[in-house]
Amino acid sequence: MSENFWKSRRAVGFWLLAVALVILAMVTIGGLTRLTGSGLSITEWKPIMGALPPLNEAAWADAFAKYQRIPQYVLENRGMTLDQFKGIFWWEWIHRFLGRLLGVVFFVPFVWFAATGAIKRSEALRFVVLFLLGGLQGFIGWWMVTSGLETRVSVSQYRLAIHLGAALLLLVAILWIALEYLRGGKSTGLSKRATGFAVLVYCQMLLGALVAGLHAGLIYNTWPDMNGKVFPEDPFYLSPFWKNLFENEGLAQFNHRIGAYIVAGFAAWVYLQGIKLSGYAETSAKLVAIITTFQIFLGVTTLLLMAPVWLSAAHQVTAALLLCAAVWHAYEVRVYPA
Repeated sequence: MSENFWKSRRAVGFWLLAVALVILAMVTIGGLTRLTGSGLSITEWKPIMGALPPLNEAAWADAFAKYQRIPQYVLENRGMTLDQFKGIFWWEWIHRFLGRLLGVVFFVPFVWFAATGAIKRSEALRFVVLFLLGGLQGFIGWWMVTSGLETRVSVSQYRLAIHLGAALLLLVAILWIALEYLRGGKSTGLSKRATGFAVLVYCQMLLGALVAGLHAGLIYNTWPDMNGKVFPEDPFYLSPFWKNLFENEGLAQFNHRIGAYIVAGFAAWVYLQGIKLSGYAETSAKLVAIITTFQIFLGVTTLLLMAPVWLSAAHQVTAALLLCAAVWHAYEVRVYPA
């Protein structure tokens, strides 16, 4: 590549795609951290000093002793060995390390591109906002962890959904700006169909976060019925009524199932309308259909097999990829309509 490339708008676009890949990796590792019960293994938030893992046996013993004081160890993992603790510690440490890496991968190239003029001064503010949002996401992650350190054995499903939702918003914003630098084009206005589908996928992922936070994937492991029934048992036993939507395991799974059917139907509509277009608008519509079909297969299989770790992680990362495909399609339709 020529020296001029690294001072170009296309270079900015590719850099932002790389940042988006790091966020996707964080979403994937974050899912594995939750699925392996590792998210509470680091009981302190040290943004700078915490970058280094324990480097000797004394440090490991200290970290383990702190973990032994929280409810998850006392009620679920009592008797865990130090080696077993190291197994869950590393998942959480890698997740936090990726968060720190994301800050470096974003900030250093941004300074370069701003200095060379690849990012215009009038465009710099939104990059600063993205960087601050990334820092806020780290705080939200710690806020989520604190919900499981005092009385619970896992994090709050509400805070888990907020943590994932914030990460996805950051991913969408970075991907959209990357497309602006790579694809350009003059906007003709948002497509209600394409934008609506992206919003729908986002909401469905938040419903999935509630299912994950409630461990609701471990019940009603039949499909298309729910243990022979259409609805879960006692779907509205909690009071007030609204609590059932967020704290009733059976209803949370039911809502996620219904959301999946709506996403599938909407994706079919996006595909049928998209193949009437041309270029990347058509290609992105086909990609939406392909990923949606694969995601349906993953979702049903994950449910029937009682949410094994590797399938559950694949289900989550595929959902994130579907969201990316939906955003790409929304961009292409907005800028390059038929």
